[in-house]
Amino acid sequence: MTDRVYPASKPNPPPPAMNGSAPPTTAATNGVAANSQFPSSKSQLYNPNRPRPTYRPQPHRRSRSCTCRRFCCLCFLYTLIFLLCLILLVAISACILYVLYHPKHPTFSVTSLEISTFNLSSADPTTSYSHLTSRLDLALSAKNPNKKLVFYYDTFTISLSSDSVDLGNATFPGFTHVPGNGTIMKAAVVSDRSKGQDPDSVSQLRSDLSKKSGFPISVQLDTKVEVKMGKLKSKKVGIKVLCDGIRGFAPKNGKSKTPTLGSTSDAKCKVDLRIKIWKFTF
Repeated sequence: MTDRVYPASKPNPPPPAMNGSAPPTTAATNGVAANSQFPSSKSQLYNPNRPRPTYRPQPHRRSRSCTCRRFCCLCFLYTLIFLLCLILLVAISACILYVLYHPKHPTFSVTSLEISTFNLSSADPTTSYSHLTSRLDLALSAKNPNKKLVFYYDTFTISLSSDSVDLGNATFPGFTHVPGNGTIMKAAVVSDRSKGQDPDSVSQLRSDLSKKSGFPISVQLDTKVEVKMGKLKSKKVGIKVLCDGIRGFAPKNGKSKTPTLGSTSDAKCKVDLRIKIWKFTF
C-alpha cells in the first residue's frame, strides 16, 4: 500500500526575498492593508501643525410667526401716530377758532308767567288718578351774545312741570339768531286733561298750592341748532334749556278772568348742548 501524504496544519512560510528584504506579512499577501486591522493611535492622528477649519455661523432663519408679529406691531404704531396727529390737528383748529370768534352759548331767561286756569280735580275712586286743567302763558327772552356767530334754531318744544307733575306742553317756531340780537318767545302752555296724574306727585302739588310762597314750576326747552362761523357751518346739535326758581300761584276757584302773575325774579336758566357721537350723548 502506498502512504498518504497529509498537508501540514500550518503553511510553510514563503521563501525570503532575493534582495534580503523582510518577507511580506500575511495581511499584505492577502491584499488587505495592515492599517485596516490595526488603526493608528491618537498620537499618530493628531497634528498640531494642521490648520483648523474656519467657523462659519449659520444664518438665522426668521419664522413666519415672527414676521406677522412685526407687521402687526408696525400697523398698531402707525395707527397710533395717525390718531395722535389727527387729535393734534383738531385741537389746533379749535384753538384757532376760539381765538378768532370767542364763541359763547346763547342765553335764555324767563321774563313773565301768567296763570289763567289751574284746577286739579280730586282723585278718581276707581283709578286713584287726578286730572289737571291748566293754562299758563309763558314769555322767555333769548339772546345771542356773540359778535360773529349765527344760530339757526329748529322748532322749540316747551314743557312745564311741578314736582314731577306735567303742567302742559307747547311749541315755538324756529328762528335765526343773528349776532347781538334778542328774541322774545311767547307760548300758551295748556295741559292735557285726559292724562291721569300720579297720586304721589299730586299729593305734593296739593300741599304746595296751599302755601303762600306758591308752587314750584320748571321750564324745559328742547330743539336743535346749527352754528355758522363766517363761511363755516356746523351740523345740527341738540340743545336743552332748563329753567328753575319760578313760583306759580293758582287763581281762586281754579279760574279767573284776570291772570295770576307768577314770580320769575329768582329764575335761572341753564343751557346744555347735547352732542351725539355714535350712540353716546354728551
